[in-house]
Amino acid sequence: MKTQLRKGTLEMCVLALLSRQDSYVYEIVGRLAQSMEIGEGTIYPLMRRLQADEWVSTYLTESNSGPARKYYTLTASGRSTLASMRGEWDSFVAEINDVLAQSGAQTGENEHEA
Repeated sequence: MKTQLRKGTLEMCVLALLSRQDSYVYEIVGRLAQSMEIGEGTIYPLMRRLQADEWVSTYLTESNSGPARKYYTLTASGRSTLASMRGEWDSFVAEINDVLAQSGAQTGENEHEA
């Protein structure tokens, strides 16, 4: 279940990271890995999709320790999409929390009846 939830929210998480600062894939993976299990193999196809949807754009920056790095930056469309996703997420979480709270109250009532 956790894997499915992660897949459904990964785009939003990446857009949220990029809303704070431009980044390259290895750095994005490192930041995400602080909170969830994620690998570069998952992020590369996602970044291609985000670029195809024009939610991110890229630019190259020279690196002192190897080849130039491809940085991703959030576009205006990406910022708008992130705002919409956050609204949907907040609404979804509120709905789930409401159901869980009702379920918890009913479970507590059933325990008293037993």
